[in-house]
Amino acid sequence: MPKMVAERADVLPALGEVFREHGFDGASLALISQRTGLGKGSLYHFFPGGKEEMAAAVLAEIDGWFEQAIFRPLREDDDPQRAIGDMVAAIDSYFRGGGRVCLVGAFALGDVRDRFATAIRDYFAAWTAALAQALVRSGLPEAAAHDRAEEAVAAIQGALVLARALDDPAAFRRLLARIGERLAEPA
Repeated sequence: MPKMVAERADVLPALGEVFREHGFDGASLALISQRTGLGKGSLYHFFPGGKEEMAAAVLAEIDGWFEQAIFRPLREDDDPQRAIGDMVAAIDSYFRGGGRVCLVGAFALGDVRDRFATAIRDYFAAWTAALAQALVRSGLPEAAAHDRAEEAVAAIQGALVLARALDDPAAFRRLLARIGERLAEPA
């Protein structure tokens, strides 16, 4: 029996996990319906644009979470090193210690990239810029801060891929700890 959903935001977490597990193309409406508990009619009621609108809504929700939990503290916290440490802890939690795929990264690498190019680009650019701002406030020159931020975001994404490829989430945690240490190095 289909479950009652008050608003479309209620279904976004399940949608995100379907896209993480099966990719955009592999996430059939039948599978989405099964995992969300919503019939196709209800899905189209909440997402008249179909699967593409569902994926866009999931990406927007991810962006909102990262803005609140990661980007804003990196830009605004009075203690930038605390914000960086909090970022590392939040990233570990969000990606479930390396057991959860980065959907934005997966979309960036897949055939669906062009459909969501702006959202993907904005996510990675915002993360790099916010981290660079925290590093500048920590005493790094702007160019070095940008380089270190870019390196860290790339390393986090690479750690997720490596952990998945090796089926070893502990690899993600080891690499994330080293990334955190690198970000805490003095100017």
